Amino acid sequence: MAREQLQVLNALDVAKTQWYHFTTIIIVGMGFFTDAYDLFCISFVTKLIGRLYYHVDGASKPGTLPPNVSAAVNGVALCGTLAGQLFFGWLGDKMGRKRVYGMTLMLMVICFVALGLSFDSSPKSVMSTLCFFRFWLGFGIGGDYPLSATIMSEYTNKKTPGAIIVAVFAMQGFGILVGGLFAIIVSTAFKAKFSAPAYEVDAIASTVPQADYVWRIILIVRALPTALTYYWRTKMPETARYTALVAKNARKAVSKVLQVDIEAEPQ
Repeated sequence: MAREQLQVLNALDVAKTQWYHFTTIIIVGMGFFTDAYDLFCISFVTKLIGRLYYHVDGASKPGTLPPNVSAAVNGVALCGTLAGQLFFGWLGDKMGRKRVYGMTLMLMVICFVALGLSFDSSPKSVMSTLCFFRFWLGFGIGGDYPLSATIMSEYTNKKTPGAIIVAVFAMQGFGILVGGLFAIIVSTAFKAKFSAPAYEVDAIASTVPQADYVWRIILIVRALPTALTYYWRTKMPETARYTALVAKNARKAVSKVLQVDIEAEPQ
């Protein structure tokens, strides 16, 4: 068994960069993409929520979130991320990367939809719902981060580990960029569709009721790429290193990923 495990590790180290490396970069990278989209697009959303739900009659400027509410909305996701990293990191070693990877994505999809459908129209209800589901969203993101890095490192060969892992982490930058661009596009579209006077002219009419859909669309649209990523990840095999060293199935590790036969250890 020890000999077969060494053969698996050697086969992975000396393997050429193959097509499955590139597909893994895209699939795993999409996790980082959606993670970054959520963690950084919330700043656009909170500005609009403050104007919608925290308007003060007679104020010279549009409403904004109180500092304590803003800190709660932003910080609760990071608390969930910390807890998720510890829990899913441990669970990934027990149940396998692939199975736990799917769990984190399903949790994220559910939370994305729930965030966009935050119920009621009172500030307290909306912010309580946002904080609750952002914690569990952060919990899923916390699991996605270490599992993505672990899976990608276990797929890499000895020649280009740095380039492959950097390519995955680079998707985080694209997530931040797309999050900002999408928020601008949606806001611009609604502004063109529903014209409103300036705040200085009419403070109440300057924020149309339909604006409540803008922040919900920005939040809920993330469920689509996350759901697609979940489908693609179900098609991925378990990592060869985990299969060989933890699951103790060296032959399956190589045949599933590298399509290479290894000799059985002589009895």
